[in-house]
Amino acid sequence: MESKDSHVIDHMEELRSRIIKTLIGFVAFFILSFIFVQDIYELLIKDLEGKLAVLGPSEILWVYMIIAAVCAIAATIPLAAFQVWRFVAPALKPEERKVTFRFIPGLFILFIIGISFGYFVLFPIVLGFLTSLSAGQFEMMFTAEKYFRFMINLILPFGILFEMPLVVMFLTRLGILNPTRLKKSRKISYFALVIVSILITPPDLISDILVIVPLLVLYEVSVQLSNIVYRKRLLREQAAFPLT
Repeated sequence: MESKDSHVIDHMEELRSRIIKTLIGFVAFFILSFIFVQDIYELLIKDLEGKLAVLGPSEILWVYMIIAAVCAIAATIPLAAFQVWRFVAPALKPEERKVTFRFIPGLFILFIIGISFGYFVLFPIVLGFLTSLSAGQFEMMFTAEKYFRFMINLILPFGILFEMPLVVMFLTRLGILNPTRLKKSRKISYFALVIVSILITPPDLISDILVIVPLLVLYEVSVQLSNIVYRKRLLREQAAFPLT
């Protein structure tokens, strides 16, 4: 019993160490991002006519901090994934260790692709549609806090959701998922993705549709990738244990 308790304590200490390293990395990336936050800010508003208004000095600090935080999150993803891999690696087989390690760079790449899609494709469409509704009816003035809150709430979830194909491939490679199970749960998954889309978008039909469609496409891509990985896994198993 004492040996078992000691083993659990060792695991908790290891987990604590991994979390601390990840948090230190996030803080370091946050500080680095904050140093260049004004340049990042100028890049994000370069296509915006006029300047954003602020309602108080604290709003300027909030905007800079939220921009730096998003940049730090993106930079911390590979580090966090590596720390998770180091934590679970002792419980994995050698082949599983290699597979999980290869997925780490993909997490960062897909996150960047996701937020890029949200920023360069979805955000201009949604913003243009919403501002067109006020043409000739309202005097528009964007505050920095409202503008960036709207932007981040729209694009940040895409960074996470775009990692769905990689997660599905990873779980299929480990035998936890398979394409048959994904196809059978298609209706439930579609419903869940629609709910997520409604929750992360502004309350208008156009925004919902612009988010729902890419997410459903991502799910179908995930199913096809799962099918490819599953067939390759079956071929490897057949080669390792040929029928006699």
